[in-house]
Order: sequence, then C-alpha cells, then structure tokens
Amino acid sequence: MPQSTPYVHRRPFALAVLFGALLLSLLVVPPAAADDGPGTPAGWTARPAGGGSAGEDARPYVYLEGTPGTVLQDRVSVTNPARTPLTVRLRGDGPAGPWFRFAADTVTVPARTRADVPFALAVPRDAVPGGVAGEILTVGRGEEGRVPVRVRVGGPTLAALTVEDVEVSGRTIRYALVNRGNAPLRPRLSVRAEGAFGTLLDRQARPLPLELAPGRRVELTEPWPDAPALDSVTVRLRVTAEGGARDEAAASAAYVPPAPVTGAGLLALAFLAALGARAYRRGRWRTGTSAAAATAPAPGPDKQPAEEERHLETAGAES
Repeated sequence: MPQSTPYVHRRPFALAVLFGALLLSLLVVPPAAADDGPGTPAGWTARPAGGGSAGEDARPYVYLEGTPGTVLQDRVSVTNPARTPLTVRLRGDGPAGPWFRFAADTVTVPARTRADVPFALAVPRDAVPGGVAGEILTVGRGEEGRVPVRVRVGGPTLAALTVEDVEVSGRTIRYALVNRGNAPLRPRLSVRAEGAFGTLLDRQARPLPLELAPGRRVELTEPWPDAPALDSVTVRLRVTAEGGARDEAAASAAYVPPAPVTGAGLLALAFLAALGARAYRRGRWRTGTSAAAATAPAPGPDKQPAEEERHLETAGAES
C-alpha cells in the first residue's frame, strides 16, 4: 500500500508561493499619491515671475533699471502646491525696501495654484545713481520666502571725497573720511609729517582696505610708532579716489618729554621755537635788505653820497 505524502511537507511550499505572490503584487501596484492633508505645510515657493519661472530658465532675481523719480513694475510668483489656500504677507526689505509698493500687503493663493503678484518700485527723486539691492519678503504658514531685487539707478556720477577731523595724539593719527558724491569709492591715503628740522614721516599713497558708500562717514587711525619725543610737527593727510576725487587736511602737535623732564623739555622746545623764529626773521631781514639795495637808485657820477656831504658841511663849520 503506497504511503501518502505527509501534509507537513507541502506547507513550506505553499507558504513560499503565497509570499512570492505578495511580493509580486507589491512590485506591480503603483504607490498611492501622497496626501498632504489639511493644514500641513506643502513647501510653497516664491520667485521672480516670468518665462520658465518654475524651470531651468527661472530668473535668479528681479532686475529693474530707471532714473530717479520713475516707477518700475514687475511680478513675483507664489506657488501653492497644497490642497488648501495659502495666505502670504508681502513687504520690501533691504536698502531698497522702502521703495516697494504692493496693491495689497496680504494675498491668498488658491490650492494647487501659482499666482503672479504684481508690485511697483518707486525710485525716489533724490536717489543716488548706482546699484541698490533689495528683497521681497513673503511670509505664510510659518515659513518665509525671499525674492532678490536689484535696482540700477541711472544718472550722472559724481565722485567727491573729504578728509576731516585730523588729530595727532601720541603715536596715533586720527581722521575721518566722508564720501560726498554719489558713487562708491576706494580711497588711497598718503601721510607726511614735518618737524622743526625737516621731514619726519613720508608714506606714499596706498589703498585703504575699505569701500566708502555714498554719504558714508568712517573714522580711521594711522599708527605712527616712531613719533618724535621732542618736536613741533605738522601732519598732512592726502586722500584720492577714482573719478578725480581728492582732498587733504593737516593738524599740528607738540611733542614734549614725559613728566620727570617736563621742565627741560619745555625749555628745549622754547629754544627750538626761538631758533626757528630768529632764523625766520633773519631770512626776512636779508630778503628786505637785498630788495632795498636792488631797488635804490645808484648815485650819479657828479653826485656825492649824503654821508660825505654831511661830513664836508661839518668840516666847514669848524674852520
């Protein structure tokens, strides 16, 4: 009598078949679409509107160009992929932030929609020609998006620079630079100091590590580690920049020894001042004498000098 195959031997095979069928069904059935549900952030975006704003040709920023007093217009695109409406608030930010104008500060974008929101940028009449940066800030659902905006203001360019408030204190020279024009400047500085006996400091023009924006004032210092211990000096600063901007200013200072030898230092300084004044007066006397001798008329051949005439008159009186 043939023996039947036990059931226990067929069970692993059946389980393997069922497992393979289940695995095959998972491979061929497409995954269900994701459901972002109500109130769930869906990653909305804000970018410059225009051709290809959602593709590779998207503009990296909004570029506007105009002269002072003009109103420029463009659009910003807000994409809402969620299944619920999106409400965003818009405002300008950055240096050009006050120039932005919106028809409404709050905009609602329907679900699964991209909305192009128009805006205007009013260039002030007193705007300085050159480049100005700004941003459009959009805030919604606890997130924010920023759209860069670059503005080019046209008009004539004026380069003007001044050096002010020069002060000499110990081993430091303090001064201020002010950009009086409407163009950014990269100033160059030269320093010269004259003492009682000649030049003490002569630094040729070199670029300063800064860019001075229009209307900006910056206070700087210039080190003078080998300043004199006893002298009366005049320090002169000269600044230049591209576009023909230039200016210069000077300041004077007296260097005296510290407290233990203050009396001797003052006497020496007074001696130097007196020596300089004496040399100055002597130079003026020599100059005046030479000028008088050059301009006085020479006596004629038959005319005696006044001193000789007086001598003859005195001799006649005695005889």
